[in-house]
Amino acid sequence: MTTTDTITWIRLSSVRLPLATAISDAKVLTGRQKPMTEVALLFAEIATAGGHEGIGFGYSKRAGGAGQYAHAREIAPELLGEDPNDISRIWDKLVWAGASVGRSGLATQAIAAIDIALWDLKAKRAGLPLAKLLGAHRDSVRCYNTSGGFLHTPIDEVITNATASLERGIGGIKLKVGHPDSRVDLSRVKAVREKVGEHVPLMVDANQQWDRATAQRLGRELEQFHLVWIEEPLDAYDHAGHAALAASLDTPIATGEMLTSVAEHAELIRAGAADILQPDAPRIGGITPFLRLAALADHHRLQLAPHFAMEIHLHLAACYPQEPWVEHFEWLEPLFNERLEISDGRMIVPSRPGLGVTLSDQAAAWTVDRCEFGAST
Repeated sequence: MTTTDTITWIRLSSVRLPLATAISDAKVLTGRQKPMTEVALLFAEIATAGGHEGIGFGYSKRAGGAGQYAHAREIAPELLGEDPNDISRIWDKLVWAGASVGRSGLATQAIAAIDIALWDLKAKRAGLPLAKLLGAHRDSVRCYNTSGGFLHTPIDEVITNATASLERGIGGIKLKVGHPDSRVDLSRVKAVREKVGEHVPLMVDANQQWDRATAQRLGRELEQFHLVWIEEPLDAYDHAGHAALAASLDTPIATGEMLTSVAEHAELIRAGAADILQPDAPRIGGITPFLRLAALADHHRLQLAPHFAMEIHLHLAACYPQEPWVEHFEWLEPLFNERLEISDGRMIVPSRPGLGVTLSDQAAAWTVDRCEFGAST
């Protein structure tokens, strides 16, 4: 096989990012999970014989970070000697290298950081931002903030956070709902809507914690607030329930963030279970499967609002034919030397090559394990 370059070195880093405040959403209030205190990240750095480099990352919340790192460490040697141009073929090689543990879930999440690093390398070699390499439809994307509206946050503070986000230039606000007492949810949404006004895009996210009857009833009551969407009202795999809500409510239904493969998303789409698709590139295995899924979503005329990891998803959302949303979370910012620009409700695609990020000294300080394969040139 003719090759124009070869991968000679890979470094994997396991990083633990501590959160300043323990985070609670509906999964905590219903007793299904403990408050989140950290984000585990897997970074992949790749170098080639031609002197090109790329960086990518994936993540896990609460648990799974060590597992992702362990699986990535097992399959990373498969990269050595490969042509970094052949990203789709490499993805297939890696997923089959670990296929006995599945082609979704942790197995594909371990591949994501590597796949994203290869795309970053390819764009850097071309001297282009990743969005431009892929083919951008726009140079900025509508953005909304989630981190200020968690259920552990008192409503006065939520309103303060929302106001600050809007003043910073963020375009919309998302609130967590799913409180055991639904009256609390409605009062919090009402308070924020009254404060920010009818013109501000407002979303809610129940984090899978309602049953079908509750979702139907609260969905009807939430119609009065003219929400952009209701997110994950039901269990992520209840496609029939989500489809029934999407058919009966005026407010769009958004879901998909917890799915970990293109195949799972295809079933969601086939069921008509989402008006707005919310895939997460690190969760479904990287940019390569994300692009496959985006083509399918566009074919079905679905809206797109990728979940979390704005440093990656900004580029991917910029390439989606229909006007998308990207989620603003500042949690990962200490890991990078660069900051994304926000203006007039939109996040600006950086002009720097690749993803446009480099690792900070703080990322090194939070690294708990590291391994290398091959030799750096």
